[in-house]
Amino acid sequence: MSIRQNLAANLRRLCKDHASVSAVCRELGINRTQFERYLQGQTVPNKATAKLICDYFRVDEAELYRDPGAPSPAAPGLPPISESLFTQMIRPPAPSIAGGTYFTYFSIPGRSDLLVRAITFVRREAELVTFRRVTGWSEHHGSTWARARGNHYGVAISRLNWIYFNGVNRRQTGEPSLISVQWAPISEPVLTGKAMLLTEAGPAFVSVIMQDRSNIRPRHAIRMAHVVRLDDPSLDQLVVSLARDGLG
Repeated sequence: MSIRQNLAANLRRLCKDHASVSAVCRELGINRTQFERYLQGQTVPNKATAKLICDYFRVDEAELYRDPGAPSPAAPGLPPISESLFTQMIRPPAPSIAGGTYFTYFSIPGRSDLLVRAITFVRREAELVTFRRVTGWSEHHGSTWARARGNHYGVAISRLNWIYFNGVNRRQTGEPSLISVQWAPISEPVLTGKAMLLTEAGPAFVSVIMQDRSNIRPRHAIRMAHVVRLDDPSLDQLVVSLARDGLG
């Protein structure tokens, strides 16, 4: 395959974890028509644009242009510490959670009347479970919309009946996050637990509720990622009850 074809195949693979190609273009600040030329293997970006793309997807330039059919390069001798750590993280058992779209609600310290509703896209590939979590995507201010402050990607693992979502924000802050949840002892399938997040005042531990909403289209779900009031009539009453009872 040519370099242009390698780039096109790798970009298409990287874009699969995002809501749409248009969303990727908006976040990158790249013209959609130009980006489509990369996806179709018609041209390659200049050095500055390639660096922008690599930084966004958290890959190096060699991986961006590598033949997708070629085996990943392996260093001789002992594996690098990053590979060893990743192998330990994804070892069985796999998390007992299906792929799909989940509303993820976070409590707000000092504001018992509000919840932050984030959207978590869970993806299963055999025993590997990865996720993307979008937070605060569609804050409405007058006639404009504020973009997301949180765009976490990571891996979900299971230990001692708890599911841990370990992620890193791909936005400029690049901060890590950790969510620890388990299935609530109620008839409806909902996950509850705690989360360690970065707030304006620094790291904080908050309650979290995750509810499967795979019946909602991803784009529509992303538009719903914002702060909600507990008395909002559109909020699921199960979530309201759990939040008020402190079961999150």
